[in-house]
Amino acid sequence: MIEHVYRRADASRSVHAVLVATDDSRVVEAVQAFGGEVRMTRATHRSGTDRLAEVAESLTCDLVINVQGDEPLIDPRMIDEAVAPLVADPSLGMSTLRRAITDPAEFASPHVVKVVVDQNDRALYFSRAAIPGCRDTGAPYRGGGFKHVGLYVYRREFLLTLAGLTPTPLEQAEVLEQLRALEHGYRVVAVETEFDSIGVDTPDDLERVRVIVGRDTVPATAR
Repeated sequence: MIEHVYRRADASRSVHAVLVATDDSRVVEAVQAFGGEVRMTRATHRSGTDRLAEVAESLTCDLVINVQGDEPLIDPRMIDEAVAPLVADPSLGMSTLRRAITDPAEFASPHVVKVVVDQNDRALYFSRAAIPGCRDTGAPYRGGGFKHVGLYVYRREFLLTLAGLTPTPLEQAEVLEQLRALEHGYRVVAVETEFDSIGVDTPDDLERVRVIVGRDTVPATAR
């Protein structure tokens, strides 16, 4: 799985180098076996953001992209989409992606993180619950809502600041690290994408991904 994620990230036009950060020696061995670059980090990190920040301290780049290792179907063009807002706006510290939900089962599932945004695509809240809801009918939101795609782009200095902040109550309740940024008052732009990805959170997800990977290839956008 990690090799699929690695090669798809490397196919993005916005990516200059790919590096795997892990505290698991088995992942280190797997990455080294296919010739990838990997860094061993401390095992005490509370989230992927904190792990990423440890590695970012030794980097000299402006932007750091967090592609999670359980996203083997990530489309390289999704990375380019997420990078674009930070290139356009030097004051922006963080961006991510969202995709319209068309399957009611996804909207109801706690394994699918939902996001609501304002009229400028800035995230208002992320939740495992079905948001937004309809007060008068009690029915799910007719617009379908948006699924959060767990891909983040950070300005390096903002990432280091974020990792140094105290974990927040909503972050801990939802187990969603991106809420730390919102609770501390920072902007997070959530770009809408037409591309989809399947995060492997359950055994069923793994089986779906295995079928797709068996017939899929990395889009022809490689550098």
